[in-house]
Amino acid sequence: MELIRVPALNDNYIWVLADNQQCIIVDPAEAEPVLEIITAQHLTPVAILLTHHHNDHTGGVKGILNKFTSLPVFGPKETENKGATELVEEGDTVIINQFKFQVIALSGHTLGHIGFYQAPYLFCGDTLFSAGCGRIFEGTPEQMWQSIQKIAALPDETLICCAHEYTLSNLKFAHHIWPENEAITQYLQKITQMRDKHQATVPTLLKDEKKINIFLQCDNQQLQKKLEINMQNPPLRAVFTLLRQLKDQF
Repeated sequence: MELIRVPALNDNYIWVLADNQQCIIVDPAEAEPVLEIITAQHLTPVAILLTHHHNDHTGGVKGILNKFTSLPVFGPKETENKGATELVEEGDTVIINQFKFQVIALSGHTLGHIGFYQAPYLFCGDTLFSAGCGRIFEGTPEQMWQSIQKIAALPDETLICCAHEYTLSNLKFAHHIWPENEAITQYLQKITQMRDKHQATVPTLLKDEKKINIFLQCDNQQLQKKLEINMQNPPLRAVFTLLRQLKDQF
């Protein structure tokens, strides 16, 4: 299969997963760049997948359906008024021809947020970013923590296909929190060079995220000390909540 990254809006990515000239479109923020890509590559879309209801993930649905009128649109109930025709939830399997996705509930950013997983691809919307995680708009820190634990439990070779180019800003925060962490420092240098050349930094491997994403390292005692958490075996969800609050203020 071929994974195609389609830049949209200011910092969004729309994902197109193609195989045998058929493709799945994930979180179309805009219609035009998607239609240009699939036309240029002679692809036939067979479905749209939506992770949550925000407009920068659903704004292109109508325009795509104007051209492909019978296309099914899979999403959580919160996307029903954004064009979803097939409502799915955790435990469901989405099967379209050769594509087979497991639906994972990833609440936190929004209450009904979901992810779509077909190894090695995880389309996780705004739950986990490279070197960071999404803001908590509707859910609770507890919900976001649990969602990230689900992602962390996937195979290390999972490709994190997130929906925004936030890696550099996330790494600047991580380095601010934990400047002694050599892996974060080196990755920050690498990503800075990539962004200077306007190169994309995602998708990213889960095994690499476990080294540089501090939201996946809440159990690290050195990180806990940097956060001035001095108690032994603190609740990891509390460490995560503090980190998310600090990122919101950064």
